[in-house]
Amino acid sequence: MTNPTIPLWDIFEFSAQGPSNGNPFVDVAFEAEFRFGNRRVKVPGFYDGEGTYRLRFSPDTEGEWRFRTASNVSELDGLEGGLTAAPARSGVHGPVRVRNQFHFAYADGTAYKPFGTTCYAWTHQPIAMQDETLETMAKSGFNKIRMGVFPKHYPYNTNPALHPVYEKTGDGEADMDFDRPNPEAFRHFETQIGKLAEMGIEADIILFHPYDRWGYADMTPEQDCRFLKYLAARISAYRNVWWSLANEYDFLMDTKPMELWHKFCHVLEENDHLQHLTSIHNGDPAKNYNHRLPWITHVCIQHWDVKQTPLWREAYGKPVINDEPEYEGDLYQSWGSITAEELVHRFWITTIRGGYAGHGETYSDPDDLIWWAKGGKLHGESWKRLKWLRELLDEDVEHGLTPIGTYYGYPWSRISGGIDGVNGVRYIYFGEHQPIRWSSGLPTDGGEYDVDLIDTWNMTIEPAKIVEAHVVPTTRHGTLIRGGKADADFAVELPGRPRLALRVRPRQK
Repeated sequence: MTNPTIPLWDIFEFSAQGPSNGNPFVDVAFEAEFRFGNRRVKVPGFYDGEGTYRLRFSPDTEGEWRFRTASNVSELDGLEGGLTAAPARSGVHGPVRVRNQFHFAYADGTAYKPFGTTCYAWTHQPIAMQDETLETMAKSGFNKIRMGVFPKHYPYNTNPALHPVYEKTGDGEADMDFDRPNPEAFRHFETQIGKLAEMGIEADIILFHPYDRWGYADMTPEQDCRFLKYLAARISAYRNVWWSLANEYDFLMDTKPMELWHKFCHVLEENDHLQHLTSIHNGDPAKNYNHRLPWITHVCIQHWDVKQTPLWREAYGKPVINDEPEYEGDLYQSWGSITAEELVHRFWITTIRGGYAGHGETYSDPDDLIWWAKGGKLHGESWKRLKWLRELLDEDVEHGLTPIGTYYGYPWSRISGGIDGVNGVRYIYFGEHQPIRWSSGLPTDGGEYDVDLIDTWNMTIEPAKIVEAHVVPTTRHGTLIRGGKADADFAVELPGRPRLALRVRPRQK
């Protein structure tokens, strides 16, 4: 039989028939070793119901791959096959990896700058609403979505889930056998992940959360680990998967102590052959996980004070994604009632200070059809400005921005500045400040630059008015100091209103 041809980072699937008696989810071990030259890659298999067992593998190297299965049942042991890995399809760049310590790129080296949103339980809604969510994502400009495996029980999100994640044992919502996953639920979930992949959207998969009425949050440690192994076997071959160990892990510490969270990371490492990005998300701002641990690839955090972004970079030495800098909306909770202008403002601060931010929309609705909870439609105004910001950065920024100045140094404790180390473009964002003249952070090398004035809310760009640099008075120990030399080669005259930014680009020769 001729080997199938699979483009890089697409999915090769192998299936075989095996026993269906007893509990195949627990009783049957099934895996394969994929070989390419001297490389050996172990891939776990999974039971998909009705006596069917599957393996999924995503090749990362062109050429001939062979595999051989291993199992504790004879029907599934020693099966062999192969595939030919071909060049990737147009627009497919592979899984996202950390690049240049604080930033990201796809496996083929193409830059990736996360602009994410949150729709916790969108895959548990009626199908028509899920289709609407995908349509909205297609136009929104977001390239990442936070989404849970389990449904969520919370104000604004109390409706029944589309599918129980485990097989039912009775009529009650919580009547489930947590040793028997429901293949129908997982097939639907992975189908939606595949649709996102074809749209170029990363699926940031939240594995556990405390907002539960079904019993998912109270499974035993053994059941938790089997869940992770089963999920990894099913979806780790999807190139757009990210692992988020939890939404607000610290609210689950009564049933899942710190040692168990560490173990969860190891279970994923052992069963994910693509080694996807892995993070964990806090509830209490004072209870961050130790993101310096080697199995955590990047910092996922929620905090309203986005000006601390450089401090988190320094503390953990990894990319920072503030997925919850609070949400645009009008709920009574403070986290769900900031203005669109404020969320856009926080995105700009986070981005220019070398991090990445996440969007959420929480406008009240008589039927609780709220984007952050269920998806559907966007009703706010921030997403348009965030899409514009992403397009703006894509023009010039290759590796991501490095903060200019220090967090505590005047004026950088107030003003946000960042520079791309490859293309030399720099941004200075004034935010709530409205100076009429500015020079700090502008070039000092005598080169030629094009300088643009950006209105971050009205989404306009115009040439900035360049004026002669002058010595800026400073203070030291409360004493005004005059004299000295200018802090830049030139200065910029500003119109004296907030939410403005400067873009400074080396002039093309």
